[in-house]
Amino acid sequence: MLVCAMIGAAVMAAVDEIVFHQILHWHHFYDRSTSGAALVSDGLLHTAELLALVAGAVLFSDLRRRRVLSPAHARGGFFLGLGAFQLFDGVVDHKLLRVHQIRYGVDVTPYDWAWNLAGLALLLVGVGIVVRAGRRGRRRS
Repeated sequence: MLVCAMIGAAVMAAVDEIVFHQILHWHHFYDRSTSGAALVSDGLLHTAELLALVAGAVLFSDLRRRRVLSPAHARGGFFLGLGAFQLFDGVVDHKLLRVHQIRYGVDVTPYDWAWNLAGLALLLVGVGIVVRAGRRGRRRS
């Protein structure tokens, strides 16, 4: 489950970086300095997300090879990772550390609500899948 959570967090980081940093140009990973520093921070985020994806793929493959991968726990872990990254970014990066906002020049309140509620929804889906998988596993034992 943790391996797939790492993959989920890396995928959400990629979605954030590709959509909000590169396509929409709404923000960079670190917006409290020069545009050059902002681009470097995006590159560092991209590097971290790619390393996490590669490491996750290797670990996932090892779990499958050893036949110890639970597909339901893997799905749940993936959603937990998606939601955890989204909520961490929305709460810690946006509000506590203030390294960037979702968007600039507008009232960010609706964006913050949408961002964090989407993360919470993904996290709750993951919890639901993992709990259900755990109950099924106990019944089979």
